[in-house]
Amino acid sequence: MEVLNEIVNIGNTNIADLKDYAKLAVEEISQRAGKKGQFLNWIDVLPKNQIATLDNLFDMANQAKADGATDLAILGIGGSRHTTESMVNMLGLEDNIHFYSALDQTSFKKFTKTLDLNKTKFLVVSKSGGTLETTVAYESAKKLLQDFFGREDVSDRFIAMTDASSEKSNLRRIVDKGDIKISGYVHDDVGGRFSILDDATIFTLAFAGMEKAEVLKLLNASLNAQKEFLNPNVDENAALKLACFNVKSRLNGKIKHFVEYFGDVFSGAVLWEKQMKNESLKAMISTDTNIGPGYLHYNAEADLDAANTDSFYTFVYVKTDDKVMKADLTGVLTAYGAQHPIAVIELNGLTVEDVAKFIELKHFETLYTGNILRRTRNNITSMDVAMPEVLQPNVEIYKKEVKKALA
Repeated sequence: MEVLNEIVNIGNTNIADLKDYAKLAVEEISQRAGKKGQFLNWIDVLPKNQIATLDNLFDMANQAKADGATDLAILGIGGSRHTTESMVNMLGLEDNIHFYSALDQTSFKKFTKTLDLNKTKFLVVSKSGGTLETTVAYESAKKLLQDFFGREDVSDRFIAMTDASSEKSNLRRIVDKGDIKISGYVHDDVGGRFSILDDATIFTLAFAGMEKAEVLKLLNASLNAQKEFLNPNVDENAALKLACFNVKSRLNGKIKHFVEYFGDVFSGAVLWEKQMKNESLKAMISTDTNIGPGYLHYNAEADLDAANTDSFYTFVYVKTDDKVMKADLTGVLTAYGAQHPIAVIELNGLTVEDVAKFIELKHFETLYTGNILRRTRNNITSMDVAMPEVLQPNVEIYKKEVKKALA
């Protein structure tokens, strides 16, 4: 299957001196992919697994809808939410899909007030099965449904996606006990922010009505794009080119990266990319993401201030023939490009093939940016441990304090 091409332009940024680093980054990630403990199983392993188990995931979705359910409320936070949210938004399937991540009861009541509980199923997503926000949301939803239906057993109203092991996941123990009837997996060695093709998303696409043949196209396009983005030639590899643009900007003193999307269809993607970049790159590069044209009315004044000397920008949009849209893009790119380093990603469209390739473009751009930047600092990670770009140890700092406070 041919994967449609996107246009990636990095303007006048000269990345020639980074090509050797780029080649080494590709070689390293290729060697690590598929190995236990590297959290890179989203490369090759996961898409192939999903192709092999696609019938089962669609059977699960059909089972969840068999009693007339039309809506899906997804309880999850971070990668358990933003991956699926990004996908359904870009594919235009969000009308009956609802997302919840808050802790407070005011937010929960506001969220559930919009739902028709007779027609809504709740999808609970957590690898560990013990994520605080998701656990509280599940317990609140369970109590709400027990009161609404007037029965103790509401196991038929929930679907769980969690670790396969009951020793590792409390949510899996809830499934094993029979309190949740339908369940799938959050697969090993993937990592939440890279888990966009995991069971939660594929199940959601099936529930939302996407045809199985279209999901198969998505998965095959993902595999083809991965092969393309493992090409060590930076002139032929758009993800590598974007990573070198990011690194060169950072080496030139630009520490703030703004990724500006044009179109509400990217409302999930902005959250996903912000999480992925900041968890992966940490303080090396600070990433913010926005939706245009709205952001121009709250950011442009600061962006185009002469005192702004520490920022660089990537603009993402779908190719258009609309005269007004083209004029807006031309004006923005000209104004920003005159003052800052800018990169441009122009998507041909938002078919499943386009979306799959864009997802992989962002995956690999993120990995390569961190790897190449570390190499310029002679910070090489031993092959027997995972790269920092796939880990998130600092998140545990606040979680430990929360646990102390709860105790």
